[in-house]
Amino acid sequence: MTDPWVALAADADPGERSGVLRRAHDVFTSAGRLERPVRAVVGASWRRSARARVSPDHAPAVELGPDELGPYRAAHPLARAMPVIRELMGAYATDGEHLLAVCDAHGRLLWVEGHTAARRRAGLMNFVEGARWAESVAGTNAPGTAIAVDRPVQVFAAEHFLRPVQQWTCAAAPLHDPRTGRVLGAVDITGGDRLAHPHSLAFVQAVARAAESQLALLTPASESDVESVRLTALGKDEALLVTHGRRLRLSRRHSEILVALTRRPEGLSGDELLVELYEDESVTPVTLRAELSRLRRLLGPDLLDSRPYRLAVPVDADFDTVTRRLGSGAVAAALGAYAGPLLPGSRAPAVVRLRQRISDQLRAALIARGDPGLLADWAYSPWGEEDLPVWRALAGAVPVDQRAALLARVRGLDAEQRG
Repeated sequence: MTDPWVALAADADPGERSGVLRRAHDVFTSAGRLERPVRAVVGASWRRSARARVSPDHAPAVELGPDELGPYRAAHPLARAMPVIRELMGAYATDGEHLLAVCDAHGRLLWVEGHTAARRRAGLMNFVEGARWAESVAGTNAPGTAIAVDRPVQVFAAEHFLRPVQQWTCAAAPLHDPRTGRVLGAVDITGGDRLAHPHSLAFVQAVARAAESQLALLTPASESDVESVRLTALGKDEALLVTHGRRLRLSRRHSEILVALTRRPEGLSGDELLVELYEDESVTPVTLRAELSRLRRLLGPDLLDSRPYRLAVPVDADFDTVTRRLGSGAVAAALGAYAGPLLPGSRAPAVVRLRQRISDQLRAALIARGDPGLLADWAYSPWGEEDLPVWRALAGAVPVDQRAALLARVRGLDAEQRG
């Protein structure tokens, strides 16, 4: 099998493979050791699940009750893609005794539709609308893992981290905002062994592309959109720049330059930009000028000025959106716009300072607000899974009967960080 994202080769025996995976899962959950047959993508997900203290016998919780679910999903961007998703997947799911599911970027299932008997069986493990199936709380599963790695992925049988889910096979693909590239959620097909075939992954990828195309058609660029410049740099090491109708994936260094210049619209001299971008004082102005020359060729002549270096037009950056919303007290909206730490792999001094400032301000606002749902969104995110102050705040914000597991997590984190 050459595709690492496919769970089972077309000619493989599902029963035999399932038994091998079940034994490997038992070894991992009891001894923490990965056996050879486990795919790399699954092994990495199991490790993340273990770090998040996911119990293999745990059932995901329903986070959006009936009163919250309806208004939330009606306002969600993916609601506009549901007619296309249903048209492409609805009959296939019902006739094949499968389920189609669509979740948001936090892994909360917004729509679960398909065969009645399959829905009833799925309900026994809380694969229901409103439940959270993010990898950090539900372990390895197709929609949660697709969001975590931002790739289409298939998960078969005992590759699922939760034992109650191991009788199922699922394939999911992330869904992106066609204008910003941000992950909006994922579309998933879930069923039995008949889905353990490369075709199911190809199918769900095609559905995701069709859904994104539909979103693009329903949100055509206006004249102001074409003229505006948007920078998306949260949660990714390579920023996305949308300018004059073009989408440009920037290199890491170009991403850092754009972030630094966005924060200083008055401009920076070459010496100032060197200090902002490079830890190593031996980097010369010649190196920086060559990098800026390459960036100017990429962007075109009308976007980047020199003497001082500055952006010639205003840039709408996603990290500025977060800080603006925090400044107005819109904490939930700020968290909704926060897709992760700013250029998380960057060591450029300007980026490091800004990344820490945004994270600290948002964390402080969440703790001050004390809303358990918002705190959980942060705590169960990849960047919040070891954030002890937030876990403490979450443990204090939930009802008493829900605190035991959270307090155990707090004690574990406290011991790790003291050690």
